[in-house]
Amino acid sequence: MRRINGNSKRMAKATWLVAVLLLMATLQSLAQTTQQPSRQVLVSIPDRKLAVLENGQVLNVFPVAVGAQVSPSPAGEFRIINRLTNPTYYYPGTVIPPGPANPLGSRWIGLNLKGYGIHGTNAPRSIGKAASHGCIRLAKRDLEQLFDLLRVGDTVVIRAQADQQTAQIFGAGETLVAQAQAASTISAGGQ
Repeated sequence: MRRINGNSKRMAKATWLVAVLLLMATLQSLAQTTQQPSRQVLVSIPDRKLAVLENGQVLNVFPVAVGAQVSPSPAGEFRIINRLTNPTYYYPGTVIPPGPANPLGSRWIGLNLKGYGIHGTNAPRSIGKAASHGCIRLAKRDLEQLFDLLRVGDTVVIRAQADQQTAQIFGAGETLVAQAQAASTISAGGQ
């Protein structure tokens, strides 16, 4: 009787182990099928545009405001670390709650470079210009659409110079016009 009981215990343990392994495999498979693909944001400072890419394909392009000459947008590769709806604006000595006076607009997409992000604006006429304190600004509707496309962990690449990729996505002609305008502003003494 002990022998049968020992075999039964081994069989029960084996069955339990197989069930656990099947459950783990099923959960892993489910996680892989529900994971959204990673997206990349490409910002061209000279073009003053932002593109959302997925697997090398452009999903959308938005006009943006970039950093002013005295406070340029940082170039490099960054990662999205947070996403906030109706953010509060904090600056030393100033706190502006969500609302029409808030310079961040209705959304904040924070980068892993402290103090920098992609956000809305309370100055919509600044879009398409070098006018921010270094962040990337979008019009409200564009920002809310962008916000829905991105997740924490997605990458953001900000390019200070035109290159083959930005020319392909944003068009070489617009880049040349933006660079010429920037050069004429600098030679005229800036503003």
